[in-house]
Amino acid sequence: MAQIYCLLIGYGFGCILFGEIIARIVAHKPAAELGTTGNPGMANIMASCGFAPGIAVLVGDLVKTAAAVILSYYLTGNEIGRMAMLYAGFGCTLGHDFPFWRKFRGGKGVATSCAAFILFSPLIGIPANLVGLAVVIATKYLSLGALAIPAAFTVGCLIAGNTEAAGLGVFFTVISLFKNLDHMCQIPTGEAERVDIIAAIRKKWGKKTEE
Repeated sequence: MAQIYCLLIGYGFGCILFGEIIARIVAHKPAAELGTTGNPGMANIMASCGFAPGIAVLVGDLVKTAAAVILSYYLTGNEIGRMAMLYAGFGCTLGHDFPFWRKFRGGKGVATSCAAFILFSPLIGIPANLVGLAVVIATKYLSLGALAIPAAFTVGCLIAGNTEAAGLGVFFTVISLFKNLDHMCQIPTGEAERVDIIAAIRKKWGKKTEE
């Protein structure tokens, strides 16, 4: 029962879409009308509204995940320990990806998943996130990195002997695959959008040094 409580708490927080809030404040229109994806996530908001609004969305998504995780651990940690954090993180990702008030059309849950993994276990979560970053840098495909993170987390949990966490990691991975499948199907045809993180950082840093 404690697991269900954590999932429900996480889902409630996850349904708070900061991408939608920022889009309406900055662009004066819903996120669904922005960019090519209409996604209420950091990447689409940053591409459509600018760097600062995108960072604001990221911070908001991280904060809501942390709030769900901390509250769930406080309420049920005595029953299921640190697993309360992971169940809450999964619920938060579900809420972010499938918010009921937006006809279950939300973001891709990358930030919420990354935050949940690190809060649950820094020793497993941080390396998993670094694996995802390395995949994005190597391939320039955000979707592959998004899938690599929960997959690496699952493997890390198996190595650590935490089969329950690994089982949840599988669900995280399946959700990520579902949300990124369209983009990944475009990779073989060359139609998938590519993002050069290193070039973007250099460009941003170059502008700052010029100023």
